[in-house]
Amino acid sequence: MAIPTPFPPAKIIALTTESVPYDLAESIGPDVLVGDLLKEGVLDDVATLPLGYGSAQGHPDLRALIADHQGAEAEDVVVTVGGMQALFLLAFILAGPGKDVVLGAPAFPNAKAVVEAVGTTPRLLPFAFGTGYRLEPERLKEALTPATTLVSLASPQNPSGVSLTEMEVRQVLAAMDRTCPEALLLVDETFREAVAGATPIRPSLTALDPRVVTIASLSKCHGAPGLRLGWVITRNAALRDQLILGKFTTVVSHSAVDEALALRVLARQTTLIADRRPVLGRGLARTEALVTANADLLDWVKPDAGAICCLRLRESGMPESALPRFYDGLRARGVRVAPGSWFGETDRVFRLGFGLLSPETFERALALLAEAARETAGVKGGE
Repeated sequence: MAIPTPFPPAKIIALTTESVPYDLAESIGPDVLVGDLLKEGVLDDVATLPLGYGSAQGHPDLRALIADHQGAEAEDVVVTVGGMQALFLLAFILAGPGKDVVLGAPAFPNAKAVVEAVGTTPRLLPFAFGTGYRLEPERLKEALTPATTLVSLASPQNPSGVSLTEMEVRQVLAAMDRTCPEALLLVDETFREAVAGATPIRPSLTALDPRVVTIASLSKCHGAPGLRLGWVITRNAALRDQLILGKFTTVVSHSAVDEALALRVLARQTTLIADRRPVLGRGLARTEALVTANADLLDWVKPDAGAICCLRLRESGMPESALPRFYDGLRARGVRVAPGSWFGETDRVFRLGFGLLSPETFERALALLAEAARETAGVKGGE
């Protein structure tokens, strides 16, 4: 029999299947080591931990820690298998044939894929490089319909790292009032707390309006993607009940070991996030230096948060026909970036991650990137 294909191909899966010497495509910072947690006595806790079923909603202590840090109530939190399960469950519950979903674009590929997998073709709300990835109200008005059940945005956005302002979110909610007042607004805040240097952390949008649903995880800001632990926060009781039932129906509950380790991560999250600030600050500064030194070929939108940003190859320095040669040049040098087409952008734009590699390796990777760009453009010099 022919196997149905509800899940579209995803080139971004290469990040989990193929390694390269200089990976500038990753969106994460340094990983937390299990040994760092074991030093704090977690081994004793795990040794006496019963490996039984947990709560489908998530361990109460875990939900309380998440809620306290996100400005929410513990009852409003549903723990999920990473932020990805949260995206899937929300799409399964709120999307489907006959329903419209508005999706900010460019976007994390899986945010689009889960909507398509349940039978909805998302209506894209463009955020453009040329306008600094800011909300354009007229485009929002065009995207919404009376059949819209969900508006799905990210703040900070992936791939740009640009955050929505509170005013922009209020504009979205006001537009929804006029066109689709029963719709919900999903804001993916996965990168919100990953800030560089002394940059202040923007408050969560969780409490802004009852229609706002937020998701996040331990993957990007806390350095623990291997725990596969995320959460949804919603004040809508009916949606919360469906999320709990959806999680129970698919995975029953979380791993007791993952939740125990997650409790340790969250207990020291203030320190973890603070320790990552200088790492992201150095990476951001070196990225800005790369763009400045190669301003004839490169442009960028400076991010608000996250270990990611978008760079653009200038048309004046590199014609469209040369773009494949640029990416071939990177591959030949062992360098990987995330092409814009992964996210619904043009390949003239690419996502660059500046939080994962060691300073020396990152410096070398940037030099090789500049070398590939200048070789493709036929220009000498540069960084």
